[in-house]
Amino acid sequence: MVMNDAQTAAPATSPATSPATKPAPYAFVPGTTPELSPDERRRMMLDSGIPEDLHDQLGVLGISPLAAKMGIVFQEMTVARMVATMPVAGNEQNAGLLHGGAHLVLAETLGSIGAVLHTGGQKPVVGIEISATHHRGVTGGLVTGTCTPIHLGGTLTTHEIVMTDEHGKRLSTAKITNMILEPGRR
Repeated sequence: MVMNDAQTAAPATSPATSPATKPAPYAFVPGTTPELSPDERRRMMLDSGIPEDLHDQLGVLGISPLAAKMGIVFQEMTVARMVATMPVAGNEQNAGLLHGGAHLVLAETLGSIGAVLHTGGQKPVVGIEISATHHRGVTGGLVTGTCTPIHLGGTLTTHEIVMTDEHGKRLSTAKITNMILEPGRR
């Protein structure tokens, strides 16, 4: 990815940092999000685990710059089930636990893309409600979010997202409702 005035490389990892906790290669500095070239957009989506056959369904940016910056990598992407991982490293709150907001970013990313896939990429979606219950904290490793639909309608979708640690222990449960808009609306 070519860096410009609005982007900078993510900080280098220390030798003690494992590849599983390596920060995302994309870090944006304050200002306007840079417009990516088609090659940069493709590279960012591939780095995030998005299969090429879905690239045209995911909107102008392809992947949310926030999701890329937080290190979210997709493992499975279907209407019936979305799975992605996110490192704890770099996404903690001041007490050293994974930030509650990071749980919600992972949940909204999965639920929103699940809603976009439900429309076949033909209609924009916007989140209208999200909530989460945090069950336990985590201080390291990878968190896995698994998203399944509760309701897939023509106007609204609702998804449940369960975040677990590397041992399969539930960390949080989130629910997101997205509104499906007509093309051209935002």
